[in-house]
Amino acid sequence: MDAIPTIDIAPFLAGDPDGRRAVAEQVAAACRETGFLVIAGHGISRETLEETFRRAFAFYDLPAAEKARWVPTGPARQRGYHGVATRSLAATLGQQTPLDLRESVFLGPVDDHRAHFANLPEAATAYAPNILPDDPPGTAEAFTGIYREYERLSLDLLRIFAVALGLPEDHFTALMARHFSILGVHHYPALDTPPEPGQLRAGAHTDFGAMTILAMTEGRGGLEARTPDGRWLPVLQAPGELVVNLGDMMQRWTNDRWVSTLHRVVVPELGDSGSRRLSIGYFVHPDFDAAIECLPGPGEAPRHPPITAGAHIAEKIARSHKAPFEAPLARGTSG
Repeated sequence: MDAIPTIDIAPFLAGDPDGRRAVAEQVAAACRETGFLVIAGHGISRETLEETFRRAFAFYDLPAAEKARWVPTGPARQRGYHGVATRSLAATLGQQTPLDLRESVFLGPVDDHRAHFANLPEAATAYAPNILPDDPPGTAEAFTGIYREYERLSLDLLRIFAVALGLPEDHFTALMARHFSILGVHHYPALDTPPEPGQLRAGAHTDFGAMTILAMTEGRGGLEARTPDGRWLPVLQAPGELVVNLGDMMQRWTNDRWVSTLHRVVVPELGDSGSRRLSIGYFVHPDFDAAIECLPGPGEAPRHPPITAGAHIAEKIARSHKAPFEAPLARGTSG
């Protein structure tokens, strides 16, 4: 494999029978072989993506003390602002590495489902209120707006996934009515001091949920996926295209027929001003109480016991917090 495949999903969304079949077959092949694909024809305009990037860059240009106003103080950690070198994605796989050289803003569900899950105390953090930056003006609206765009697209992609797996098109739809998907707006500053040995912008990891949808700006020191033969392959997309990769939940769901692929974000050269970049990812998590039960192929036995979506994600997050999570925010905004 020399490149991540690019698939135009517009024929499926348009309802053309031959196009639907062709798209589903291409997606199934990519999910089996690489767990990564680039998509075009997804329905989110290039203008919307570029405006969201503009708003995000403006937020990250604020002084560190200003951004720290939106650091979460309660138990829900997947909310609000997290400074440079406060998280370690490699820790989710048990690796002890220096903390990641990125800063982030996280959003959870825009709709309020807390009343529905009031009898499940363990769901409280999954549906906690958002901590939305309101400075510069328009930031909150841009972030919630792109959340809604991704939310719509995730349902379209799950319909494609269902057909690609030989299931009824609406197989996953009923499990997404009260999803707790996460939006991560990640900023990777240019480096003005040398990284620690083994330090990356995002350590090698697999994603937790069903899938991730990702928009990225250009910039050296970007995303790489590990190929089946052990090479690291740059993940590249044209302007307006999006990257989709499977998470551990989907690998489990498909009885390991589809793969959740190791990936990382590498460091650029020191002082490379062209290496500043953004990625805006949407991490798809079904309803907290959705049953994740293996979908074995013909003659296969389930390889994993059933689990709820909430329990699966909780296990992953617990591992990530074993790293030195609360590192000082004052480490610097440029890494």
